[in-house]
Amino acid sequence: MVSLLAVVMMTTMVMSACSKDNGNSNTTSNTEPTNAASTNTNEPAEANTAAPAAPVDIKLFAVQEQDINLETNKFTKFVEEKFNIKFTFEAIPGDGAKEKRQISLASGDFPDAYMLTAYIDQFSQADLIKYGKQGVLIPLNDLIDQYAPNIKAALENNADFKAFSVAPDGNIYGLPAYSQCFHCSYPNKMWLNTSWLEKLKLEMPKTTEDFKKVLEAFKNQDPNGNGKKDEVPLSGSTEDFGVRVVPYLMDAFVYDDDRNHLLMQGGKVGSAAVTNEWKQGLTYIKSLFDEGLIDPGAFTQNAEAFKKIGENGDAQILGAGAGMHPAIFVNIDHGNKNSKDYNQVPPLTGPNGVSLATHDGGGVAPGAKFAITSKASKEAQVALIQLVDYMFSPEGQTNGASGMKDIDWRDPKDGEVALGEGVQPMVAPIPRAEGEAPRNAGWSGMAHFYMPKEYRDSYVQGTDIYDSANYERRLYQATLQYQGHEPKELFPLWAIWLDPSEVDEATMLQTNIKTYIDENSLQFITGHKSLDKDWDSYVKGLEDLKLGRYLEILQKAYDSSTFAK
Repeated sequence: MVSLLAVVMMTTMVMSACSKDNGNSNTTSNTEPTNAASTNTNEPAEANTAAPAAPVDIKLFAVQEQDINLETNKFTKFVEEKFNIKFTFEAIPGDGAKEKRQISLASGDFPDAYMLTAYIDQFSQADLIKYGKQGVLIPLNDLIDQYAPNIKAALENNADFKAFSVAPDGNIYGLPAYSQCFHCSYPNKMWLNTSWLEKLKLEMPKTTEDFKKVLEAFKNQDPNGNGKKDEVPLSGSTEDFGVRVVPYLMDAFVYDDDRNHLLMQGGKVGSAAVTNEWKQGLTYIKSLFDEGLIDPGAFTQNAEAFKKIGENGDAQILGAGAGMHPAIFVNIDHGNKNSKDYNQVPPLTGPNGVSLATHDGGGVAPGAKFAITSKASKEAQVALIQLVDYMFSPEGQTNGASGMKDIDWRDPKDGEVALGEGVQPMVAPIPRAEGEAPRNAGWSGMAHFYMPKEYRDSYVQGTDIYDSANYERRLYQATLQYQGHEPKELFPLWAIWLDPSEVDEATMLQTNIKTYIDENSLQFITGHKSLDKDWDSYVKGLEDLKLGRYLEILQKAYDSSTFAK
């Protein structure tokens, strides 16, 4: 799954080296942080004839990704000169990164700072509180206030970033990788074979009943034209990147977050899985299953098996696929056969007028990728926070994550357009030529610090959405049809901090409750349990698993968070 996720991230994040958006504006922010290139300077005043100070020695623990050599890296040399730093890297490969970090901390011989790659390894919230209380990780609050205007502006202007960063005791023990992926923030999409739709003279479905009729036609009217009843009307798989079939369908009845099935109403957290609307949703999904419209493998197979259906060798057989994006189940590279056939279905409207879309934090994971330890001298602390503050500016973020200007990116040319509608293009990636050696000009995911939606929207992107080079625009345009369908209130499980004394209890309850809901949902859908006869005992089972206590812990965490009003 890790390997698959890496492929998915590289495929979909064509604007950056990796990536699973709460800001809905498609315009550049009026409160853009200042460019640290102009505020963090090491040039001496003209009247100062003293010799420059010796570089600040900094020992940095970092994950060294493929095709990057941190010692000789062009961005390394650039920031060493800019901030008068001399790095000694404790550079490790991605394999075993988490274990090596933990050993480093436990040994007591830890470095001045950790600059991790979030999609490989990062500190958990529990780690931050634990090592912060022990004094291993120092609070960054004063350093940010004195030396980091860009970070300070982000904390003041971005409520989500603040929630990710500030621990319950008010301290900032580390900074997250705040990389908002707009299309990732609405992961549970449905992609329909529109070539079959046109062949059968059907319209794009708008309601749950419309969708059912389309799937029935796909099953029974031989849309692939091979004379065989081999079509798979609807399929998916079991991973976390929007491929489960239940959430998209359930969202036409009641909100399903596709993780823990939580609701938020009037500032109170609850469970969707005990509502009558959840029961109605299961009844509908069961009706699809009973008619053979849902591939049974969708509840058991992995994405690799899912893609074998989407890329069936003899004939196109997939009618609809659940997923964050279609590259999960069909090839999108040049020369592909089926990619353009699969287009997004907007959120369906259920019998009670409900039309929702699953929404999360835009791929931002709780925890921290950067932290300074008690081993760092005052000079090292200041240099490190100024370096990171530079990467909170658009120029610094791009140089660090994408590679140096005029090597890996350039200023846009006249006529080039940005990914976001109405957004001024700011960054034009320079693609590597076939056979070109690695440029080693940036830090890739190690430098992913602050990429809000406004920043990512400013990247130049071509307009032919079925050209694989412009895949991000295709996903962006598809996601616009889901935007605004999220509930007015969302429980921000991705960004709240649990009481450290309750983390273990909450984790156990979360696992048991989620497993119970998912297993019972499948049993109801497949008919192994009766929605008429077994529903009450199912609800009683959740009570026995202490659903109430779990919600109590979450409510307490929410009430003490920066989200609570």
